[in-house]
Amino acid sequence: MQNKRSFKKILAENAGFLYIVPWLIGFLIFKVYPFASSLYYSFTNYDLFSGISKTGLMNYQKIFTDSDIIRAFAVTFKYAIFDVPLKLIFALFIAYILNFKLKGVNFFRTAYYIPSILGGSIAIAILWRAIFNTDGLINTVLGFLGIAKINWMAGANSALLVIILLRVWQFGSAMVIFLAALKGVSQDLYEAASIDGAGKWTQFFKITVPIITPVIFYNLITQLCQAFQEFNSPYLVTKGGPNGATTLISLLIYNNAFLRHKMGMASAQAWILFIIVMTLTAVAFISQKKWVYYSDEDGR
Repeated sequence: MQNKRSFKKILAENAGFLYIVPWLIGFLIFKVYPFASSLYYSFTNYDLFSGISKTGLMNYQKIFTDSDIIRAFAVTFKYAIFDVPLKLIFALFIAYILNFKLKGVNFFRTAYYIPSILGGSIAIAILWRAIFNTDGLINTVLGFLGIAKINWMAGANSALLVIILLRVWQFGSAMVIFLAALKGVSQDLYEAASIDGAGKWTQFFKITVPIITPVIFYNLITQLCQAFQEFNSPYLVTKGGPNGATTLISLLIYNNAFLRHKMGMASAQAWILFIIVMTLTAVAFISQKKWVYYSDEDGR
């Protein structure tokens, strides 16, 4: 009887823990186990069909010596360097315009958000290829302007530009967050600045930007992580071509894992990518002390 009472007492004292057991089981199965198993597989030559026959650092050695893998990482960095700033600037610019009391502004807010929902679909990929095709809309406009047609999908830099523009076009989520931040800026600050003779540009850079730097920082982190994990654009639009010019590391991981069945190599590349993203995120968090301004200075 005493053991039964003590068991009931334990259950009563840990009732809250029982509610999170389903989540904890899911976390262990779908988060911890994949992390641990992929780390183990990264040190093996695990093949999806033949299994494991060798362990060691051979995958990591190949990553740092294979020219195709190094090129994929370089292309990914190049993609992120152009994609993240362009997307943030464009999203902030549109949000700033939509923050004014304009006629039909609610319609435009919805319209500008739609690309974020549809951007990764096959239909949009086909549309994007059609727009940048040799006889597509872009080259038609260039022809009217007397400019020679450009084979966008054939050139290394132009093909990368195409998928960067597709990603920048999906600025809706960042725009909504910027718009919410702009709504929180007090109009009294703008009125006081106007009385002192400050123009719109001065107000934007001296009032708006410093106040919303926490939101800029948040969008920077999220867009940085998304850029390094980008898969849909190169896979659907360019298939990694021409000659690997748009093969981002995420696409290379997919090719190794599901086309070549080299799960060990794919796991090693994924861990290198994870370390790169974590390092850049850590650098961003350290740097925020220099340029991110919070209303409570102790919250820096």
